[in-house]
Amino acid sequence: MLKSANGKGNLFMLKKIFAVYALLSVFIGSAFAELRVDIVAGNIAPTPIAIQNFEATETKLAKTLREIVENDLKSTGLFRIIKPAAHPQMVKMGEMPEFQDWAAIKAQVMVQSKLTKTEDGKYRLQFYVWDITGQEQIEAQVLVAQKKSVRRLAHIMADAIYERLTGESGYFDTQIVMTTETGDMSNRNKRLAIMDSDGFGFRYISDGKTMVMSPHFSPNMQTIVFLSYRDNDPMVWTLDLNTGAQRKLGKFGGMTFAPRFSPDGSRVALSLVKRNTTNLYEFNLQTSKLRQLTFGGSIDTSPSYSPDGKLLAFNSNRSGSQQIHMLDLENLSEKRITFGVGRYATPAWSPDGNYIAFTKIADDTFFIGIMSPKGRNEKILAGGWFMEAPSWAPGSRRIIYYETEKISDTERESHIRSIDITGQTSYNIDLPDDVNGLEPTWSPKLP
Repeated sequence: MLKSANGKGNLFMLKKIFAVYALLSVFIGSAFAELRVDIVAGNIAPTPIAIQNFEATETKLAKTLREIVENDLKSTGLFRIIKPAAHPQMVKMGEMPEFQDWAAIKAQVMVQSKLTKTEDGKYRLQFYVWDITGQEQIEAQVLVAQKKSVRRLAHIMADAIYERLTGESGYFDTQIVMTTETGDMSNRNKRLAIMDSDGFGFRYISDGKTMVMSPHFSPNMQTIVFLSYRDNDPMVWTLDLNTGAQRKLGKFGGMTFAPRFSPDGSRVALSLVKRNTTNLYEFNLQTSKLRQLTFGGSIDTSPSYSPDGKLLAFNSNRSGSQQIHMLDLENLSEKRITFGVGRYATPAWSPDGNYIAFTKIADDTFFIGIMSPKGRNEKILAGGWFMEAPSWAPGSRRIIYYETEKISDTERESHIRSIDITGQTSYNIDLPDDVNGLEPTWSPKLP
């Protein structure tokens, strides 16, 4: 986890400076309305963007950071990177670009950057973003980080460019937590692991001595809630990402699983098995009180809060087959929202509240899709032998999930995949060799 320079919070010190540079006599944002990338429409041509080589004395580090920015933007499918070899000139910081020269190589956006090392050993990244068609500077920032967090500068820079050009929240400066499997299929070791959004910095956060599943971040990124089989007692536990401390969420008189934080982080929804029935409950972290949410003899699980915390999507077999239902947390009224062919599971609300992602099982095939919160306008994004557990990136444009491929009768491989809501841009997130990734959850943007 990232901490602060003073040792009292975050190890990472970050400073954003938004400024109008009088030297260039430009008004930042004046061309914003003219240059906007459509993030929803399918089959659109990617926006050509030229990211200059960074001005820097540490050229190897600067090259790495520029490549991170390029890879982040390229992975969205919204941008086409114009390589530096095709750039017409090197425009130094403090100089105006010759717009007609950049327009001649079809660039719509040009980015200047400078990386310097401060006297106290930190790194300072300054960048300008230019709208070539509008002939205006549309973004200028300065970012500062300690050496151990220097890669974050590139992700934050990519977020800033993405946000300025699309009007939507970026998602590159984020992390992913997941369950991992290693070893033979007959004796696989399950551990929790965490990594950056691009797969960098993969590390285990559980010791592998106990089977663990279903990790989810708290909204403030300080805690992970998960299912642990410690002492052969399947219960929901929490993990403090700053200290590594783990503790059982509570004693509920039965097996608990499928935990999920509320949007404000004050509650955890979970499934609790009592007297051979599985209902949903809500545990208040401040009062330690447990509230029963669903009743009856069905299996209710996979809860997911709406962004305002007023509704809870979940899957249940109460209608005779596994379907997604919606629960009003004020009056506990519920209704079924899926009626398509097949079974539906693992609902996940998008951060903007416009979609619910889901797993669908039909005709011996698994699918990942999205729909409206009322269960309408279903759209299938991916399908395969086995895939499950969608989770949203900040900004509600991309989803991650895991896909398992059947290699042979005795061999399976599971990958973490990312796909956008158009279903047209997808990719695997690299994991270490011989590591299978399952049940990924995307974090909020890092503090």
